[in-house]
Amino acid sequence: MQLSVIKPGVFSTIQDLGRTAYLGQGVPLSGAMDQLSSILANIALGNEETEATLEVSYANAEFITDTDILLSYCGYGALMVIDDINIPASRPVFIPKGHVVKLINNSMGSRTYIAVAGGWNVPDILGSKSTYVTGGFGGLNGRTLQKGDVLSSTHQFHSTTAKILEQLKSPGINYTSWSIKHVTKEPGKHTEIRVVPGQEMEWLDTNSILSFLSDEYLLSNQANRMGLNLNGRKMKRKNIEELLSTAVVPGTIQVTGDGSLILLMADCQTTGGYPRIAQVAAVDLSLCGQLKPDDAINFVAISKEEAENLYLEQRKELYKIKSSISNRY
Repeated sequence: MQLSVIKPGVFSTIQDLGRTAYLGQGVPLSGAMDQLSSILANIALGNEETEATLEVSYANAEFITDTDILLSYCGYGALMVIDDINIPASRPVFIPKGHVVKLINNSMGSRTYIAVAGGWNVPDILGSKSTYVTGGFGGLNGRTLQKGDVLSSTHQFHSTTAKILEQLKSPGINYTSWSIKHVTKEPGKHTEIRVVPGQEMEWLDTNSILSFLSDEYLLSNQANRMGLNLNGRKMKRKNIEELLSTAVVPGTIQVTGDGSLILLMADCQTTGGYPRIAQVAAVDLSLCGQLKPDDAINFVAISKEEAENLYLEQRKELYKIKSSISNRY
């Protein structure tokens, strides 16, 4: 299965769930900014949830199918349109050869994930197919998509995928009547993000701690795969020491030297010297990957135990979705 790029969109890359094994060597995790949408796009096709998907940021991308193709898309950044037909998300879609596939911005979120039957066929580098553009490796030649690029699938299908393809294959566009539900809150103009207080939270003065957990913050235009800068009241520190370089991961919230907040994301460095005042709960990190400039967020503190329980509940929901699809086929 194969498609070619007509318009690459603003920032489109191949991503899976990242390079977890090399953080200790200073290699960023990378991977999908909204991992849940990537996972669900794969699950809809019967793929392994760890398979690579195409992450399209801010939409406005176009492709043409060079062969018949079976794909699905999830996320909140775009609506898929083929031959002026709106294609519903979160389900398998069969598209014959020669059709133009458009992703049109729907203004709800910032990223959309396209999975293909069997997964996208790009090299596995350091245990992942994810693109790390700054480092120039992974994905398709270590870069964003360009006009004329050709994307192909692997040829290894699970039996569920093969049965879905057999059911949908037809002379025209076809998709299932069923869809899968998302397992996270929808992004909006105002989003609540749950956090676990970080190791240096107590470095802030009392008023700053209260502000952090009550004020509204706006996502600035300085937002990318490395991190999201937040506009709002400056934090004041009662401890003016600086950290030695210390471990950070996606979801870490740091306070910069001038009191601003940065929420680290998929391509963030593996160590940093700014105080770590909070860590986004894993259950809400994908939601952060859908934020766009001028979106408002507020932070709610929860315990580490509550964060772990919420994550386990989310995993149970994903298992139920996978099982329901397997039972259909």
